Amino acid sequence: MARVKGALATRKRRKKILKLAKGYWGSKSRHFKMAKQAVMKSGNYAFAGRKARKRDFRRLWITRISAGCRANGVSYSVFMNGLKKAGITLNRKMLSEIAISDETAFKGLVEQAKAAL
Repeated sequence: MARVKGALATRKRRKKILKLAKGYWGSKSRHFKMAKQAVMKSGNYAFAGRKARKRDFRRLWITRISAGCRANGVSYSVFMNGLKKAGITLNRKMLSEIAISDETAFKGLVEQAKAAL
């Protein structure tokens, strides 16, 4: 059986890693071994960052909704409980947008939530 050389596959794999490491400082962008380590680590940071972004935005939305609730004389938890009992299924992102942009509509939601309790 003929011997197969892996040069093509190896070069392709290395070029892929070096392309991902483009823009990294110093040897991390030029040497395969260091570039591979840096790309692996940056991939881990990116993965964690995507998860953290979801948490951060949810916290922001809850803070905005809470501020709108306080302005209308009700706490966040009571408001959310009232919405659930009233059968209003708006997500926190939309509720925060309503609280910021349309105060009268948000006030109507607060009144509906209060009435459902």
